[in-house]
Amino acid sequence: MRAILTLNSGSSSLKLGLFSEGLETLALGHVDRIGRREAAMKLSGADGSPLPLPASAPDDFATNAAALHTALAAFQSAFPGLEVIAVGHRIVHGGIDHAAPERLSEPLMKELAKLAPFAPLHQPHNLAGVRAAVDTFPGTPQVACYDTAFHRGHPFVSDTFALPRRYYEKGVRRYGFHGLSYDFINGELTRTEPELHKGRVIVAHLGSGASMCAIENGQSVTSTMGFSALEGLPMGTRPGELDPGILLYMMDQEGMSASEISSLLYKESGLLGMSGISNDMRTLEGSDDPRAKEAIDYFCFRIKRQIGAMAAAMGGLDGIVFTGGIGENSARVRAQACDGLGFLGVGVDAAANAENAREIGAGEVRVLVIPTNEEIVIARAAKGVLDL
Repeated sequence: MRAILTLNSGSSSLKLGLFSEGLETLALGHVDRIGRREAAMKLSGADGSPLPLPASAPDDFATNAAALHTALAAFQSAFPGLEVIAVGHRIVHGGIDHAAPERLSEPLMKELAKLAPFAPLHQPHNLAGVRAAVDTFPGTPQVACYDTAFHRGHPFVSDTFALPRRYYEKGVRRYGFHGLSYDFINGELTRTEPELHKGRVIVAHLGSGASMCAIENGQSVTSTMGFSALEGLPMGTRPGELDPGILLYMMDQEGMSASEISSLLYKESGLLGMSGISNDMRTLEGSDDPRAKEAIDYFCFRIKRQIGAMAAAMGGLDGIVFTGGIGENSARVRAQACDGLGFLGVGVDAAANAENAREIGAGEVRVLVIPTNEEIVIARAAKGVLDL
């Protein structure tokens, strides 16, 4: 069986997809908490039913490479005679020069490695996943799909910071992320909601990583994430928008180093930091602790604030799409984020929202819930680049 493999290699997780040459989903996999004792793998077939997992040894998920080999062994067991003809990779940062999907080479790998300071907790792991795939499938084409690509056509005012111009020339810009997810939702609107696609839509990708994107006539206009994956909305463990003076205070008054601040911003803040309980929205929604409610309230407030800002940037609003793990499954977050936006024509039907229905709006502005699928975007890109 000939198939296209997709990889999304993160700092502690690995997502895999297996697709036929005709881009039919064959299997999906997810390895979580890589490098920790509680690391676990889930594999499912095209219909969502679990695939049998091989017996695992303690070191099967010690590294991303080990996790990849373990998952591939499970795929090969489930699909005897599996032949991987291409591997598509999510690469978080393409910088100024890389937007379109492209075949990876050694010179390109070195170029992308130079962007690691722009995405220190993502880019190195993405590239490590490429290395592991090259070792596992020597000679098999590897294709890069950039998470920043969807936003590269931003107007200057959405692309810059008010810093000396030399920093803009050096690449200190608002890149935006979650582009593969936005690309998928944009395509789904083109296919199923062509009139809405031509209008002004805000897509809220809400999960452990969270961001929002204003899309006008199919083009990204502005995004909450900017230079790094820290900006914008609060996230599971990241703070979102932050006064840079706070960082100066941490350095000057608390003597914190760059690595200590980095750890605080990437691993200790967001929903986890505010609640002191968990970075998981499901846990917070099930908690009676007032700190959990406060964390959820802040999360929803920032979403609501960004909806207003993005509507202003586009001169109006025709639709909102919720996606991502929280966006697709949390009726509470969707309702609270839209509450009070009647002046924009936004309302939520409580019954439809409680059922996670596709259409949950109760006003002039369409409000939709559409599951995202970054893996199929990567698979399509790999097929297109290689003309398979």
